[in-house]
Amino acid sequence: MGEVPNLKYTSISQAKVRLHYLDWLRVIAILMVFLFHAVHPFDFGDWQVKNVEQSEILTIILTMLGIWGMPFFFMLAGAASWFALQRRSPKQYIRERVQRLLIPFIVGTILFSPIELYLEWANKMQRGVVNETFQEFVFRPLPVDNLLGVITPRWFGYGFHLWFLGFLFSFALFTLPFFGWLRRGSGQNFTAWLARLSEHRGGLLLFLIPPGIIYCLLSPFFPEEHDWADFIYQMSFFIIGFILFSDGRFVRSVCRDWQLLLVVGVAILLGLIGGYLLGLPVVTWSESPQMAEYYIIQFLASAVAICFSLTLLFIGVRFLDFSSQGLRYSQDAALPFFVLHQPVIIVIAFFAVQWEAGIPIKMLVVLLGSFFVSIGFYELFVRRLRPLHIVFGIKSHAPKAHLTKVG
Repeated sequence: MGEVPNLKYTSISQAKVRLHYLDWLRVIAILMVFLFHAVHPFDFGDWQVKNVEQSEILTIILTMLGIWGMPFFFMLAGAASWFALQRRSPKQYIRERVQRLLIPFIVGTILFSPIELYLEWANKMQRGVVNETFQEFVFRPLPVDNLLGVITPRWFGYGFHLWFLGFLFSFALFTLPFFGWLRRGSGQNFTAWLARLSEHRGGLLLFLIPPGIIYCLLSPFFPEEHDWADFIYQMSFFIIGFILFSDGRFVRSVCRDWQLLLVVGVAILLGLIGGYLLGLPVVTWSESPQMAEYYIIQFLASAVAICFSLTLLFIGVRFLDFSSQGLRYSQDAALPFFVLHQPVIIVIAFFAVQWEAGIPIKMLVVLLGSFFVSIGFYELFVRRLRPLHIVFGIKSHAPKAHLTKVG
C-alpha cells in the first residue's frame, strides 16, 4: 500500500501516459463542491437559502471540508496548467482559458445570478433577516466604498459559485509569466532545489509556509470572502499544484510521506474541533485579527489544507490511475454540472426549506433532486445542443492526455 511509484518525468518528448488519477480527483472535487452546497442550507453559516432549523454537526463537517476543499481544487487546476503549457503556447493557453473559464463565468453569471439573488432575497424576507426591497438588497453590498473597493476580486462573487471560474481565469493570466520562468533556466533550478528538499522525509511540509504567511499577512486588511487575502491565498495553491508536477520527485515524496501528512492534518483538525467542543472560543479567535490566537488558527488551517490536499493526491496516484467509460463521461459533464448545480440547488432548497419536515428529509430531497436535475439538464440539453457547448465550456474535441514520463 505504501509503495512509491517510479516517476521520473517530465520531458514531454519521452514516454507518455495519461494521468487518469488527476481526472478522477477533479471529478471528485466537483462532487465535493456539490455536496458542500447542497448541505449548506442546513448549517449555521450564511448562504443564499437557509432552513430555519440548522444543525451544529453539519456545521462542523462543512467547516472541516471548507478548510481544504477549495485549496485542493485550485491545486488540481494548477497541475492541469502545468500539462496544458507543455503542449500549448502561452497564447493558445490563454485562448483555451477564455473558452473554458471566462465565457462560462460571464454567461452563467448573466443567466443564473438574477434567479439566485432573487431567491436569496425572498428567503431572507421569509425568515425576517432583511426588510428591504429587492432593488435595495441587490445594490447595498456593492464593494465601491473606495478605490480598493472598485479594484477587488470580490466582484467575482456576483457570479455566486462561479467566482471559482473567475478566480481560475485570473490566476491563469497572473501566473503565466511566473510559470514561464519556472520552466526555464533559473526557474528550473529553483524547482529542482525544492524537489531536493522534498526528498527529505517531511520536506513537503515546507509547502504549508507560503499559504499560511500569505493569509496571516493579508486577511486582517481584506477579511471579506473573495477579497485579496482569499484571492492570493487560493492562488498560492494553484502555483503549488503547478510546481508539484514540474518534477517527479515531488509526487514520489507525496507517496512516501502521505501517512505523515495525514497524521499532521488530522491532528490539527481534531485539536481545533476538540477545543471548540471543550468550550474554547475557537470561532471567536478565527474571526478576531486583533488577537494572537487568530494567526495561529489561520496558519493551522493552511497546514490542514496542504496536508489533506497532498494526501488526496496520494490516494489518486495509488488507487485512481485508471480509465473507464464513466470517467470519460464525467470529464465532459464536470464543468457544465459545476455551472448548473448551484442554481438548481437554490431553486429546490427554496421550496424544500418551507416544508413542515425535519432536516434529514429536506436535505435528502435537495441532494437527490438537485443532482438528478443538474445531470438531466446536461444530458438532455447541454450535451446534445452544440451551441450550448460554448456557453458551458465543453471542448469541441476529445480531451488530450496529461503527459508525463514513467520509467
